[in-house]
Amino acid sequence: MSGNDVAGTVFAFAIAILTTPAGVSGAVLLLPVQVSILGVPSPAVTPTNLLYNVIATPGGVYRYWRMGALRGGLARTLALGTLPGVVIGAVIRVEYLAGPKAFLVVVALVLLPLGAWLATRGGHRPEATDAGPRLSQVGVFVLALAVGVVGGIYGIGGGSILAPILLALGFTVYDVAGAALAATFLTSVAGVVTYQFLQQRHGGTIAPDWTLGLAMGVGGLLGAYLGAHLQSRIPETLIRRGLGIIVLLVAVRYLSEGLGVG
Repeated sequence: MSGNDVAGTVFAFAIAILTTPAGVSGAVLLLPVQVSILGVPSPAVTPTNLLYNVIATPGGVYRYWRMGALRGGLARTLALGTLPGVVIGAVIRVEYLAGPKAFLVVVALVLLPLGAWLATRGGHRPEATDAGPRLSQVGVFVLALAVGVVGGIYGIGGGSILAPILLALGFTVYDVAGAALAATFLTSVAGVVTYQFLQQRHGGTIAPDWTLGLAMGVGGLLGAYLGAHLQSRIPETLIRRGLGIIVLLVAVRYLSEGLGVG
């Protein structure tokens, strides 16, 4: 393994521990690490992030399943929406957003509302419940489809956007975390395959960096399993606000770079 691969493994492990309790794979924070520290070129950084999801998320999904906290119906609805969405997003990413400046602006616009919501959302963890929140199954599907497009562009599978939105709409962390990770896994598989196909068509640096993606995935797999195990021991407010502050800092930096400010 190269120094980059070892660094990616360590970063992925640490990030996954932090984000998995909220139902987020960690890819949302790994992308800045790849761009700024590991030097992964654009647009290969996006499918490399998706490859990380493919390897890393099963650890968290398995742990939530063992805990009885994996909501199968919600996971299926999310996956049915995000799967076609990520394919559309991948095509948009390669055809229209290949330039690094445009991509950084997209990253920032995705992260800003996500980070703001996580950082300001308070309250205590509600009890687990099977009661339906204020959103129909069709509404969840449409939301998942839209998020899947964004996730395909950004390389996050959509879970890191879906999780806070669903929490805001009345789902509990127990409802969302396992289902969002399961949908992220399935969507990321589709995303990696799509980018590999686009590599054959376009050439260049479109396919994932397989060595780095696998190295980060191993770190993420271990971190996600541990993070899911720790969920019940961490105050929900701390999970949301800590993650939100980090995401906001990353978003501000990339918006500044993408717009050429400073």
